[in-house]
Amino acid sequence: MRAWRGLVRSAWLTACLGLAGAAGAETIIGATFQGPTDRYGHAILGDAIEYSELVIETEDWANTTRYRITLPFDHVFEDVMPRLWDITGDGKPEVVVIETDVSLGGSLAVYDQTGLIAQTDHIGRSNRWLAPVGAADFDEDGRIEVAFVDRPHLAKVLRIFEWDGVALVLDGEVEGLTNHRIGQDFISGGLRDCGAGPQMVTADRDWSDVMVTSYDGGWITRSVGPFSPDWLAAVLRCEA
Repeated sequence: MRAWRGLVRSAWLTACLGLAGAAGAETIIGATFQGPTDRYGHAILGDAIEYSELVIETEDWANTTRYRITLPFDHVFEDVMPRLWDITGDGKPEVVVIETDVSLGGSLAVYDQTGLIAQTDHIGRSNRWLAPVGAADFDEDGRIEVAFVDRPHLAKVLRIFEWDGVALVLDGEVEGLTNHRIGQDFISGGLRDCGAGPQMVTADRDWSDVMVTSYDGGWITRSVGPFSPDWLAAVLRCEA
C-alpha cells in the first residue's frame, strides 16, 4: 500500500499528540496518509486504495504535535505520498497533496497544521487526475511557483501556479509533457538545480524524450535525450 481539508466542507482537524504551541512557531517536520479506503475506484496508481486522512507532524521549541485532517466522504487523497514543499516562501514547508473530489476529479491542495490554505480547481469530472512536479521560485520574482502535469495520460499539460500571498494563481502552461503512466505507483521526474536555477524534468507526451522546462523570460522546454529510466535519473542528477 502506498505511503503516508482543512476546516471546510465538513472536514475536521484535531491535535493528536502533545501540546500545540503557537502556530507561527511550529515547523512541519513530517506528514503521512492514513485511513485507507476503497470508496473511489479510479485505481490510477495501480490499486483501489486511496486515503481519507492526512496526519501532519510539527515541532516547536518544546513539543512535537500531530494534527489529523479527515476528508469528507466524497473526497480522497489520491496520491503516492505527501510532499513537504515550501509554497508560501517563508522558508518553512507546507504539505502538498493530490486531493480528489469523487465527482470532479483531482486538485492540488496545500495544507499546514491549521488546515487547507490553498487549492487549485478540481479538473471537472470523475476519474481525472494530476501529477505534481515541484515547487520553486522559477522566475526569480520572490514568489513560489508550484507545477503539476494536468491529466498526464490525456491532456498532458504542465500547469504552473504562483502563490500570490493568498491563493494559487495560474502563471503558465506548457503542452506535450507527462510524468506518469497508468498503473504506476510512482511519479517520474521532478525538480533539479544544476547551478542555473530550478528546472522541471518530465517526459514528452509519448515518452520518447526526457524534457527539461525552465523560465527565461517565458517557459522554455527542451529535449535532453531519449527517454529511459536510467537517463531520467541521470538528468535529475545534473549529468546532462
